Amino acid sequence: MEREEPAAQGEADSQPMYRIERPVYDEAFIRSQLLHRKKTSTTLRQRQAHWFRCSSKKAKAAAFSFLPILTWLPSYPVKQYLFSDVVSGLSTGVVQLPQGLAYAMLAAVPPVYGLYSSFYPVLLYTFFGTSRHVSVGTFAVISLMIGAIVVREAPDAMFYVPSANGTNGTNATAVLDVEARDLKRVQVAVVLTTLVGIIQFVFGLLRFGFVAIYLTEPLVRGFTTAAAVHVVVSQLKYLLGVKTQRFSGPLTVIYSLKAVGSHITNTNVSTVMLGLACIVFLYVCKDLNERFKKKLPIPIPGEIIVVIATTSLSYGMSLSHDYQMDVVGKIPTGLLPPVTPEFSLLPNLITDSIAVAIVGFSMGISLAKTFALKHGYSVDSNQELIALGLCNFLSSFFQTFAITCSMSRSLVQESTGGKTQVTALAAIIMVNLLGMFKQFRDIPALWRTSKIELAIWLVAFVASVLLGLDYGLLVAVAFAILTVIYRTQSPKSAILGRVAGTGLYCDVDEYEEATEYEGIKIFHSNSSIYFANSDLYVYTLKEKVILTVCFKYCQQEVTHEVLSYDIVPEGPSDEAIFLEPSLTAVHSVILDWTPATFIDSVGAKAIKQVIKEYADVDVQVVIAGCSRCLLNELDSLQFFSGVVTPEMVFPTVHDAVLRCPELPTVK
Repeated sequence: MEREEPAAQGEADSQPMYRIERPVYDEAFIRSQLLHRKKTSTTLRQRQAHWFRCSSKKAKAAAFSFLPILTWLPSYPVKQYLFSDVVSGLSTGVVQLPQGLAYAMLAAVPPVYGLYSSFYPVLLYTFFGTSRHVSVGTFAVISLMIGAIVVREAPDAMFYVPSANGTNGTNATAVLDVEARDLKRVQVAVVLTTLVGIIQFVFGLLRFGFVAIYLTEPLVRGFTTAAAVHVVVSQLKYLLGVKTQRFSGPLTVIYSLKAVGSHITNTNVSTVMLGLACIVFLYVCKDLNERFKKKLPIPIPGEIIVVIATTSLSYGMSLSHDYQMDVVGKIPTGLLPPVTPEFSLLPNLITDSIAVAIVGFSMGISLAKTFALKHGYSVDSNQELIALGLCNFLSSFFQTFAITCSMSRSLVQESTGGKTQVTALAAIIMVNLLGMFKQFRDIPALWRTSKIELAIWLVAFVASVLLGLDYGLLVAVAFAILTVIYRTQSPKSAILGRVAGTGLYCDVDEYEEATEYEGIKIFHSNSSIYFANSDLYVYTLKEKVILTVCFKYCQQEVTHEVLSYDIVPEGPSDEAIFLEPSLTAVHSVILDWTPATFIDSVGAKAIKQVIKEYADVDVQVVIAGCSRCLLNELDSLQFFSGVVTPEMVFPTVHDAVLRCPELPTVK
């Protein structure tokens, strides 16, 4: 037994001390003397019966889980919360009205469907959502993804009909049947939303809320920044007042810019001037709202002011007729009756719906968790999946398109009628994307903190800009997973030494206080051991642990891969000639498995082979720092057999160091 050196007197006065005097433990002693597994008194059938047994308590818990509104509505403090909730709803509601109209354009459907998508989901989320602060509705990224899918499934080319003035029915005299095209695009958007809702709901029931962890923050921010680029490029033609084809698929941004550039000489100056005026006004409003948000009772509703002003201007000055400006046209009043989606369109939309479902959920849950952390409550990611799934699925029967959560919007419980200026809606979209473009500031910050996360951000951005949001997301997720594999295959390895007077073991190459024990090498690698990195682990171990074993000419079979680089094989195949050894021979190698969380059969076989190879040259290998979970895996893999016994495993590195000289070499 060893007792640690006491700290200096000054340190003892300022630092708490702990002293433990105990025997050196190994796994065999721990299993036989210290730890005994609890005996489970229930059988599998009993546990299943308990799981499926229904009781009033379980029914109540299930109802509260499925309908979170039941947990807070009965105790809602009307006097304390009602006024602030009403003000919040009104202030964000007036923002939703123009944004709903604008984001419907991104989704390639008539603007009124943006209003429908801002009404029904909000009501449903109130009953099923677990967040107290997020609101659901249209969102630029999701709308853009829907628009790309809709245009792909219902392109303009499908809806050209012979002109009434044409004689031969050729394309030269064909006109676009806008009404038929819009009807088809609405059908595609609606059935896509239905499928998105089903996927989210099923994922929630299957407890798949964890899928959001694969969409890391750098990935999401790079992806949304790329989406902002797509959105701005898609709105350039409206801002300039030019007519171009709407593209979808890879290289959409490049094709769209090329199309706008080829028609730049047809720019409508009046449209540009009005659009720039709207952008400047909206930017000023947003800046004032941000600077004086604590003093303003409600934010300045810049968007609704722009819509009202430009609508009035469009009507009063006949902008469409006299200045050839595009207008949305008449927006119908009232709500549509429920309609069954066109399910025959489903087969072509399965892959797209999965992408929309995951992106929508990841953005929603990230916002929900942000607000929950700030205000001191928790959200259930699986229930959020169920809530969003129900919002999308049930709302789709009322002609809505897919939605997710947004910080800047809330309740919309009204519909409107009139004429709305398209240029104004393009300006609203662009200004509301300023926050996403500010995410370019992530690049220098990530350069300083994490090069790998910077690579994820850049890959997500570049891939999404060039390949489109669907393929870009797939590439970004695949790359993010590859970075995880890269990190496990390229772990940091070190030889550890003891810091005198402590129980600490640190890298001898990094800390001058860390010194090695004579004849003992402590190998540390911050990774688990499995099929993808087991070869690298063994190679690095042999590279770090240079064995200097005193041998003269000998007639024994050894695996010289495990020996020092001072070994030079010569002569017959059954001989090995060794150069003069170093002054100190290594007799023990300790594998520090403190960072390891799992091991598979390939890794276990590799370690057993290493132990055997070292034993053949009279070097013992022991393992330290195994967690109980890892030991259970080793038991399942039948690791403790043959050359490996529980006596070779220690709970800490220090236990292994103290026991190493006493262990007999395994042959």
